[in-house]
Amino acid sequence: MTASKVTLFHAPHSRSSTALWMMEEIGQPYDLQIIDFKAVENRQSTYLAINPLGKVPAIQHNSGIVTETTAILTYLADAFPAAKLAPAIGDPRRGPYLRWMFFYAASFEPAVVDKAMKREPGPIAMSPYGTFEMVIDTIDTALATGPYLLGDQFTAADVMWGSGLDWTMGFGITPKQPHFLAYVERINARPARKSAQAKDAELKKAMPA
Repeated sequence: MTASKVTLFHAPHSRSSTALWMMEEIGQPYDLQIIDFKAVENRQSTYLAINPLGKVPAIQHNSGIVTETTAILTYLADAFPAAKLAPAIGDPRRGPYLRWMFFYAASFEPAVVDKAMKREPGPIAMSPYGTFEMVIDTIDTALATGPYLLGDQFTAADVMWGSGLDWTMGFGITPKQPHFLAYVERINARPARKSAQAKDAELKKAMPA
């Protein structure tokens, strides 16, 4: 499954920075295809053939294309098992791991977007996440015992959540609760996280003004 290198379609200092971090955690060579939003490269036909929505990140691996950050991280964790970033199928931790991966996309992401846009979630029975407070309480409880979402095992779910909580707290959307702050501090101390952040800064600096 790992016969060819992964190509990551990436825009520095964007949501695709999470996928860049994931590649650093995997520790295998990969190719970067930089997408310049200012030059509107994400709306050109070449990239729209990769992702018709014009969003990053996207990856290409073994002739297959994967979009959506949670799908990309889930795929990569399984494609590179030596990195030990996901419980294997059959492991009792596999279910909780998948729960937190997709709770991010299905509940946290729409909740923080509505919060940032000052939009009401609608009737609780119709909302994909219930209420913002319910989402925050759910993840806060999950992180209370730590150090990671699956206890002592760091996984791709922590790449997703560590990145998400870091940037949403930075923008003042997610509250800076003690469990969140401690979790993000642990996450940001990881060598792969620091490597990805340094690489992202260099890529941003090298782009045309």
